[in-house]
Amino acid sequence: MTARVDLPVRGVAAPGLLARAGVVSALGLALLVPGSAGDASAASSSGTVSAVSAAASGSTGKTALRVAASKKGAPYAWGAEGPHRFDCSGLTQYAFKRAGKRLPRTAHSQYRHVRHIKASSRKRGDLVFFHSGRYVYHVGIYAGKGRMWHAPKPGASVRKERIWTGRVWYGRA
Repeated sequence: MTARVDLPVRGVAAPGLLARAGVVSALGLALLVPGSAGDASAASSSGTVSAVSAAASGSTGKTALRVAASKKGAPYAWGAEGPHRFDCSGLTQYAFKRAGKRLPRTAHSQYRHVRHIKASSRKRGDLVFFHSGRYVYHVGIYAGKGRMWHAPKPGASVRKERIWTGRVWYGRA
């Protein structure tokens, strides 16, 4: 016989062994319980969509895109992570963190961290990775119509710019 433990998520009970083992998390329950935060139609009492359903609906990337655009004109500084100066991966890390998603620090690490997608599947808010062979050396946030927001190089500032090569990979955070 398995003991049941009442969890503070809408009075849902989970098997005690799973709860003690840490297998049942709030996120896991949210995704399994109809009408909970994991349900894309669910909203909090204030009428806003939860972070779980926002991420599921793809708005994380769009929010990150808006954050990056708000940094237009911020100067490039190697290794800078914001909020007033950025390098390329510092800008993407900052923008996605403000959108509720943590990314690693470097462009190459960010590429290894995200879900890889085809160019034909890219959407506004996806990450654009520039590479040489297998090494990723630059990253920006796709803005649509072949353009992206990025922190380009020393002496330049955050700007929206046309993607200048077809040799890029895309990722979705």
